[in-house]
Amino acid sequence: MIDLQDARVVVTGAGGGVGRALCATLARLGAQVIACDMPEADLSAHPEAYHFDLRDRVATLSVADTILSKGTPAAVISNAGWTRAETFRLCTPDVVEDELTRNFTGAAHFTQAFLPAMRAGTGNRAFVFVSSVNALTHHGNPPYSAAKAAMLAWSRAIAVEEGRHGIRSNAVIPASIRTAAWEHRLQANPAILDRLAAIYPLRRIVTTDEVAAAVVFLASPAASGITGTTLTVDAGLMAGNLPFLDAIS
Repeated sequence: MIDLQDARVVVTGAGGGVGRALCATLARLGAQVIACDMPEADLSAHPEAYHFDLRDRVATLSVADTILSKGTPAAVISNAGWTRAETFRLCTPDVVEDELTRNFTGAAHFTQAFLPAMRAGTGNRAFVFVSSVNALTHHGNPPYSAAKAAMLAWSRAIAVEEGRHGIRSNAVIPASIRTAAWEHRLQANPAILDRLAAIYPLRRIVTTDEVAAAVVFLASPAASGITGTTLTVDAGLMAGNLPFLDAIS
């Protein structure tokens, strides 16, 4: 049974599709959700919420300090992510730097800020990083993919170096999820998700609730023996090449 009663849990990207599912799941399990997102995000449903941009290092570290002043979190879930550079054609130097900072560097600064206090803690202490199948094989979005791969390495580093302090670190690797990030694609091609479903062994993409369930499990004491690993939530995408099998059959 997953028990997070009264545990302080930080969630970045809390106003997005996966973030909202994460916050709802955590709240059902009794956790004290600390919601974080960009200044324009609606976090009004959360008693403890912080608006800042992960590209702003000063603001990022200031928020971490404020959170710690109210108590050391039991878990930090690094969920925020954003991309628009779908191919190399769109990868200008400024775009590459922006997407690397949005999707990795800012998360690295934020999570590292919690380590000293979490080392001194007791009981369940965990980091969970929401990565992407883009970190494993190429599905477009080159800078985002590179950042998400870096996030996996960062998670492993925490697991190996901080395990002696009782701190765990794992990553969840989702495939495509129907969130607001898909709206611009759906406007261009309303049938895109139906076409996409055909490449997945389960013949569908995963839901935000399915991703949230995996993240919350890894953040909880129920995963007390699990660290330095990844959990793929992808409707079977990484298991093999279904379009290839369809083509040869």
